[in-house]
Amino acid sequence: MKATSKRMLAIAVSLFTVVLCGRAFAAEPIKVGVLLPLTGSMAKFGEIEKRSFEMALEEINAKGGVRGSKIQLVFEDDTGKPDVGRSGVEKLISRDKVPVVTGGYSSAVTAATAPVAQQFKVPFVICTGSADDVTEKGYNYVFRINPPASEYPNAVMSFLNSVAKVKTVAILYENTQFGQSSSKAFEKDCASAGIKVLVKEGYQAGAIDFKPLLTKVKAANPELIYMVSYVMDASLLMRQSKELGINPKLFVGGGAGFTLPEFAKSAGNASEYVYSATLWVETLPFPGAKEYFNKFKKKYGVETEYHGAEAYAAMYVVADALKRAKSLAPKDVRDALAATNMKTAFGPVKFISYGKKTQQNKLDTYVVQWQKGELEAVWPTSVATKKYVYPTPAWGQRK
Repeated sequence: MKATSKRMLAIAVSLFTVVLCGRAFAAEPIKVGVLLPLTGSMAKFGEIEKRSFEMALEEINAKGGVRGSKIQLVFEDDTGKPDVGRSGVEKLISRDKVPVVTGGYSSAVTAATAPVAQQFKVPFVICTGSADDVTEKGYNYVFRINPPASEYPNAVMSFLNSVAKVKTVAILYENTQFGQSSSKAFEKDCASAGIKVLVKEGYQAGAIDFKPLLTKVKAANPELIYMVSYVMDASLLMRQSKELGINPKLFVGGGAGFTLPEFAKSAGNASEYVYSATLWVETLPFPGAKEYFNKFKKKYGVETEYHGAEAYAAMYVVADALKRAKSLAPKDVRDALAATNMKTAFGPVKFISYGKKTQQNKLDTYVVQWQKGELEAVWPTSVATKKYVYPTPAWGQRK
């Protein structure tokens, strides 16, 4: 009888210890590293993505977090510089012991940091950095949610083939990995569509005067001007195009700065009728897309766009993998990410291999146009919020 009582007491003590340990574990947050440009020339993009990560985090933690614990985001500011980004990822992995890193805005920083994550064998879930070769290295710890740069113009080419049918183009791009990769892909698309490239020139980011370049473009008189630029350069290009009276049939941005609310504010009425490639609009039939857009606008007093949606979705993808992983060991988190197949506010996420790419999510792209200060979806027509305005009215004919 005494032996039975002792055994029961031992079992009770063991169970009590397990419960206490479980509670202790539950009190420990699960750290997730986030690499973003929070200062420097790309800080506007970093801000919209940081806010979106934090919004998603609040929602996830409010529902109980994952594995009985809350998630804690550990941000590292890459300042838009590759060497700072490398150091940031090393800190997150070595100092903070995170089982997964996400974020990754600029292509240059992402290309520099992906091999660090691979070397340390800690998964890196990229939400924005889009240079094609990032997912062409055969890295098995690197995943990308957004499409690669070469696929950004897909919907633009569809619009050109179906509606605009232009014959000539000028391609202007920032001399970065994203600008070079995207412009090269668009030039190839133009060749396939029989569109002659009259001017193709790169420029240094942060230029204070594009008039010499734009004067050359004006002399060539292309029907289309395609620009791959971040927000301040995009704004200045349009303001100076207006000053010089350059009147192509359409101005098109290759994503990046042309979709941010700051573009319309900085370019003023020179932003009117400008088209842009985009990866997302809030009216798409994705679960939570419109809710995310409305909540962001209410919380921060400004609108969000595709960069924010990428970050918002990335947080949910990471949380989903942490839930499904056998443990919080980076290898198990990596395996869970590889098996991801879910719907997000940014669209479906499933990491696949195609062409030279591995662990790359594949999505459709879209075309938007600034109309009366609002960014409207115009192509394809199945997702359009407004009809496109084409050809673009000449500067002197606008009211």
